Amino acid sequence: MDGAPSSGHCYDSAAMSAEDPPAAGDETTVRTKQNFIQAIVQQDIAAGKNDGKLVTRFPPEPNGYLHVGHAKAICLNFGLAEEFGGRCNLRFDDTNPAKEEQEYVDSIQSDIAWLGFDWGGQELYASNYFEQLYAMAEQLIGKGVAYVCDLSPEQTREYRGTVTKVGTDSPFRDRTVEENLDYFRRMRAGEFEDGARTLRAKIDMASPNMNMRDPVMYRILRATHHRTGDTWCVYPMYDFAHGQSDAIEGVSHSLCTLEFENHRPLYDWFLDHLDLRARPEQTEFARLNLTYTITSKRKLLELVEGRHVSGWDDPRMPTIQGLRRRGYTPESVREFCSRIGVARFNSTVDMVQLENALRDDLNQRAERRMAVLRPLKVVIENYPEDKLEEREAINNPEDESAGTRSIPLTREIYIERDDFREDAPRKYFRLAPDRDVRLRYGYVIHCNEVVKDERGEVTELRCTYLPETADGQPPEDGRKVKGIIHWVSAAHGVTAEVRLYDHLFSTPHPGDVPEGGDCKDNLNPSSLEVLQGCRLERGLADAKPGDRYQFERLGYFSVDPIDSRPDSLVFNRAVSLRDSWAKIEKKGSKK
Repeated sequence: MDGAPSSGHCYDSAAMSAEDPPAAGDETTVRTKQNFIQAIVQQDIAAGKNDGKLVTRFPPEPNGYLHVGHAKAICLNFGLAEEFGGRCNLRFDDTNPAKEEQEYVDSIQSDIAWLGFDWGGQELYASNYFEQLYAMAEQLIGKGVAYVCDLSPEQTREYRGTVTKVGTDSPFRDRTVEENLDYFRRMRAGEFEDGARTLRAKIDMASPNMNMRDPVMYRILRATHHRTGDTWCVYPMYDFAHGQSDAIEGVSHSLCTLEFENHRPLYDWFLDHLDLRARPEQTEFARLNLTYTITSKRKLLELVEGRHVSGWDDPRMPTIQGLRRRGYTPESVREFCSRIGVARFNSTVDMVQLENALRDDLNQRAERRMAVLRPLKVVIENYPEDKLEEREAINNPEDESAGTRSIPLTREIYIERDDFREDAPRKYFRLAPDRDVRLRYGYVIHCNEVVKDERGEVTELRCTYLPETADGQPPEDGRKVKGIIHWVSAAHGVTAEVRLYDHLFSTPHPGDVPEGGDCKDNLNPSSLEVLQGCRLERGLADAKPGDRYQFERLGYFSVDPIDSRPDSLVFNRAVSLRDSWAKIEKKGSKK
């Protein structure tokens, strides 16, 4: 979860934070002011609250994989601790063994470490405090503000009422303290069946806040816990365990997303009735909503179980595992979280901001290579058959220290099929019959002949090159050549599979469906295109899983860490380039 626990700051949801998100697509925003949470923390430290110490926490439930929304919470909590010299606890709120597994614990730790944060090797668990939490429950029973209830789950929901109808007191609400202690201890001893009894807080069944209508604190659940095994058969509910765990750990600032604002009175109620020294202060912030995707753990699980994606680490998924496999860097994710800021109200961030954070990062660090994804053979007829020419290419124009590399030019090369048009518009500056184009780091070539198969499909181009045009020199006859295309030697290229990923959903707000609809109805059927037989520059033969490159004119690509092998390379497109070809072609097609 993004967070939740007890007592603290409440804000007018209409109020603007010092750092509200920039407009969609505004990747140039530079943040220099404090966000409202930073301001609160600074004021509290200056006032000597919690002895001037800052303790935050990131409290995931180990029942699934983290997504990009969790990345925002991680960066916020760990970032505040770094900024103010405090501590951020990693605490797993493992109160539901029926859905929690060690696999999720391991993946969560891996994701946080990948993002670059450190919890000092001291991960904590709510299960560490099961005995203390149980004692707190008995304490509340002893004060007469908690009782054992025999209503079934269905009856409990019925008695709770609705937002327009007050609830009804349980017939077991007035049991004596002695009866409640006896039943609660027998619950722990395993005397009753699952669901037969619960422990509930005695608050107010007429409260307008549904969370305050005698909420369940403990339920009977026979399931093997991934840490405590079968020691317990009663488990605390999340709302009971969370705030008290914060208090036990001395958390000073409990940061959670806005959906927990209505839970805060309950957390405060528990703290008010328990003898705890620490008083965590809860502050709510807006969760991350991102266009063209969803971050509901339940809905993401449906995608996985329904085989709409290949798994939690599918590169189309908004999970951190998916982003990692797609080719995102931890620096780009952290930069994205910094750019969008922390606000007091919910809004939706355009996916382009996440993509631009990656582009900006990889533009500085990714070495350039040439790759042809949809190969079309070109034979340069006046180039000697036995000639091999090594052309010098720049590895990264943004980084002089990256140096240069050598790429082989031969008589037969491959170009992108999209870089040739038999019937080209006037402002199409790539290759066409009887037209010229310059090869990147090579010569100007002229298309003389188009070879087709029996179906009329273009299979080969016959061209000639202008020897005087090496190293960017213009043709001697003064002709103007505007287009530059990339290429790969047919004899020296590397064959690979390339996966082109697009948005998982076809609409910006896939969760907005009519009544009875399903967000899966908005899945993008073109979210993945797999290209076989792609031809890559020879230097990519040594690419390792996780290596990232810019394929010139095509985008940023990463070697798939799962499916790629030295003898069977697989590249994932992490993000496309910002380029103007689409606009040029659109204009050209109208003329």
